[in-house]
Amino acid sequence: MTPSLSGQTAMVSGSTAGIGYAIAEELARNGAAVVVNGRTQARVDAAMATLAQIVPGATLRGVAADLSTADGAAALIAEVPQVDILINNVGIFEPREFAAIRDEDWQRLFDANVMSGVRLSRHYLPGMLERNRGRVVFISSESALQIPAEMIHYGMTKSAQIAIAAGMAQLTRGSAVTVNSVLAGPTRSEGVGTFVEQLAQQEGISAAEFEKKFFESVRPTSLLRRFIEPIEIARFVAFVASPAASAINGAALRAEGGLVLSAF
Repeated sequence: MTPSLSGQTAMVSGSTAGIGYAIAEELARNGAAVVVNGRTQARVDAAMATLAQIVPGATLRGVAADLSTADGAAALIAEVPQVDILINNVGIFEPREFAAIRDEDWQRLFDANVMSGVRLSRHYLPGMLERNRGRVVFISSESALQIPAEMIHYGMTKSAQIAIAAGMAQLTRGSAVTVNSVLAGPTRSEGVGTFVEQLAQQEGISAAEFEKKFFESVRPTSLLRRFIEPIEIARFVAFVASPAASAINGAALRAEGGLVLSAF
């Protein structure tokens, strides 16, 4: 059971759907005041309304900002100048043949997946160190270690997140602040769900049949042999963000269903 996060403020970037939303919900269930973020006010409002129903009495705040831009990060920071828990979750992906990935595509994924977390962490980490209290978690992926041939630019951004988290953790030496990355496996997020449905329709099979085929041919090393549910990642992240995880720092923590072929 995750210890209470009462009295702590958590900011979850990209938290209107998928893994981010599940993390926001789990942190709220454990007593944290949660800042919900998305690119549009409509998405933020909808997520907050659902959270308020599911977690009665939760302390919630919404900030619409596109964190792939410096202006968007600055706008969020201006609204929420201090947090105790920062979950760098926002990210995008797209399957694309390597030769077809344009310069602007590399930059677009880097800005959304990497620079969003860099900008927020650069602001919030010093305050955590001053207060000697805080958690920073980057939501990375197994694709950081086993770069998918169909999404090399995405894998690059996930590897970068691990490197940033490891380097930031060195700055916390001797403090009660921790910085870690969580390597999520293929997860049934909003984007993945839509992607699976589209490909299944193109092949004339059901989504369940496509999922089975996907893990047989595309991710054959998975031990789960299924998509991970967002709540499964969220529960793990809530633990990492809690006081119970005080000895975990500078780690790339795997929650990928045994997909990565490594004993360590």
